[in-house]
Amino acid sequence: MAVRKKFNALGRGLDALISTEEVRTAGSSTINEIRLDLIDANPNQPRREFDEEQLRELADSIAEIGIIQPITLREMENGRYQIIAGERRWRASQQAGLTSIPAYIRKASDENVMEMALIENIQRQDLNSIEIALAYQHLIDQYELTQEKLSDRVGKKRTTIANYLRLLKLPAPVQVALQNHEIDMGHARALLSLEDPKLQLKLFREIQQKGYSVRKVEELIKEINENGEYKHVKTTAAKSLPEEYVGMRSRLSERIGAKVQISCTPKGGGKISISFADAEELKRIIAACTAE
Repeated sequence: MAVRKKFNALGRGLDALISTEEVRTAGSSTINEIRLDLIDANPNQPRREFDEEQLRELADSIAEIGIIQPITLREMENGRYQIIAGERRWRASQQAGLTSIPAYIRKASDENVMEMALIENIQRQDLNSIEIALAYQHLIDQYELTQEKLSDRVGKKRTTIANYLRLLKLPAPVQVALQNHEIDMGHARALLSLEDPKLQLKLFREIQQKGYSVRKVEELIKEINENGEYKHVKTTAAKSLPEEYVGMRSRLSERIGAKVQISCTPKGGGKISISFADAEELKRIIAACTAE
């Protein structure tokens, strides 16, 4: 009986990792140490904001234990490299004093780079709602994609993409507040059910001043749509937050990167509520609260 020779795939992978030559991953991909001064940020990076305090914490971690997860780059025609995913790690590595960084090197078109960066950031939940919406809109405009085609490309339902794109129809102050975690996605979606931008802004300002929950906003909007008047909102409004508390709420929200609500009682007491999407975000918020 003929004996078939078996190949140890795991052993072969270990040999590749031990080798000093390039490690080839999938087709045209490789992993190498790349000098930081040869790397450029992607101008179409979906993420628009980088928290300086979190960058410093990441830089301290990198200085202590190095880079755990390689970044992803594509090689440009001029011999330089452009970031597909991992700009935070690249920035933090510079702060940590590194001169090079481990990176996967891929061949990708401009369109694929944008897609990969968007997908990577969404999977890591690093983007806020407005950044995701702008990234979707950029892909649609730049590459003439329909929402259906974009849905197939990024692996999201068409309705999910449509809901994000609708956020860009809100007045600019509302978009800025959503980006800065001053209101939730639920607040923004509720405001979209008001057709008049002036009404959207009026109710948005009350949300900021009085810390309305999403459910409260939905109830108020239902009243407005049924009665056709805004005055009903004011009659059911809660007591405004003291100005100093509004500032504290904004600073706390910025510190932990999450929506914060503060409510006060007539006697000066009250409570703080912090919104989170899942267990991972809760862990991140707790880490931010306990960081020195």
